[in-house]
Amino acid sequence: MRADREKVGRLLRTARGQIDGILRMIDEDAYCMDISNQVMAAQSVLGRANREIIAAHLEGCVLDAMENGTGEQKMKEIMSIIDKLSR
Repeated sequence: MRADREKVGRLLRTARGQIDGILRMIDEDAYCMDISNQVMAAQSVLGRANREIIAAHLEGCVLDAMENGTGEQKMKEIMSIIDKLSR
């Protein structure tokens, strides 16, 4: 992985903490909208982590493959990710 491991790790640990908090909220029968807001916050952090990973992949792996004439498979991978993100 070429992404900044420190930054991605920090984002994922934040998301994990948020998810643990959401689980506690559910156990404590918290208000539905409060839980929903926390779920969206966790999704946002996970999205930021994913963008970091994808950006590093484009700047590193895909660029290297394009320069070496082997970029077709990498482009297919990126298109697959874009398809998943657009759902």
